[in-house]
Amino acid sequence: MIRLFHRAGRLALLVIATGMLAACTPRTASDEKQRLYVSILPLRSLVEQIVGDDFTIEVLVPAGASPESFELSPKKYVALNRSVLIFNTGLMDFEQNLLRDFPDDRKLVNLSRGIRLLEGSCGHDHSGMDHGGDIGDAHGIDPHIWTSPRALKRMAANAYGAIHAQWPDSIRYTENYRKLAARIDSLDAACAEALQQAAVRSIVIYHPTLTYYAADYGLEQLAIERDGKEPSARHLAQLIETARNRGVGQIFYQAQYPVSSVKVIAEDIGAECIRIDPLREDVIENIGDITRQITDGK
Repeated sequence: MIRLFHRAGRLALLVIATGMLAACTPRTASDEKQRLYVSILPLRSLVEQIVGDDFTIEVLVPAGASPESFELSPKKYVALNRSVLIFNTGLMDFEQNLLRDFPDDRKLVNLSRGIRLLEGSCGHDHSGMDHGGDIGDAHGIDPHIWTSPRALKRMAANAYGAIHAQWPDSIRYTENYRKLAARIDSLDAACAEALQQAAVRSIVIYHPTLTYYAADYGLEQLAIERDGKEPSARHLAQLIETARNRGVGQIFYQAQYPVSSVKVIAEDIGAECIRIDPLREDVIENIGDITRQITDGK
């Protein structure tokens, strides 16, 4: 998804800067609260529902920032070294580039472990990932696992496993995790029922971020963008014909893209443009909202 370092020497410079900054950066009262890190916003709400407010949970790619242009500063690299745990999907370019050579890999929590990873046409370069969620040789893995309730439940289990290993005596974290797992189960059941009642079969979307969601509920995701590039005239013609034949009334586009990316196509099909934000922090509520948007159009 993201190419964080364009030169191999960039990481070496960050390591050097880490030592220099660590030596000259004073500890303040704000440092007294232990810090956890997550790579993207949706992961913060997941971790926070387990640990509550016991930690400061920082996000590498904050709200409003573009993961495509994100770069890690030396100061942030120092902070990561001081953190207790770093939660990530293990699937995005910037995660791989940063964490592959991280000094203490015991801090790294790969939330994609145990999830059946799917190939996708999202256009991000996920070379180095195999279908087990570890470093391998496969290409074209779709990273948007957090948009699926069923994958999200596995992610929550992975997060809890790391948290419990670090703080095994915390009964509250165990109770919080059980409540979180129950919430996700309820979300899964509600999504399945709503989609079945609405008889949704196909979703047209600009950037294919609902790959895992669609697979879980037997939907076909028709993506306008292919391999990270603007669609060809032939692909557009085929997609428009398919959408018309299936009575598609909505075209979804992500908040990270302008409505103009889908407006002309929507007008041609006679469909409504619907904005979604897969990177919203409140991941459970967000999946519920997306489901309502999908089913309300039927």
